[in-house]
Amino acid sequence: MDIKSVTTDKQIRMARYAKALGHPIRMYVMELLSKQSCCYSGNLSDELPIAKSTLSQHLKELKDAGLIQGEIEAPRIKYCIQKENWKEAQQLFKQFFKL
Repeated sequence: MDIKSVTTDKQIRMARYAKALGHPIRMYVMELLSKQSCCYSGNLSDELPIAKSTLSQHLKELKDAGLIQGEIEAPRIKYCIQKENWKEAQQLFKQFFKL
């Protein structure tokens, strides 16, 4: 028996979102981006007391989960919440916590 035979697609997607949100720095980034009316084009490493390489790994995790997207506008990268996936994550967690 494999994991796909006992889990639903919703559970798999929710677990992926949960993993991406499973660190305080990533939670901070999502909070910051959710408060922006448009994309954040500042340097996030100026806002956080962590190495740029560490920040890059956190951003990669959020991007891989589909929660954010980034656009290179040299010399910066512009980050936005991927609204459709963010909304789905919120709905999945709401449904889950109502159980």
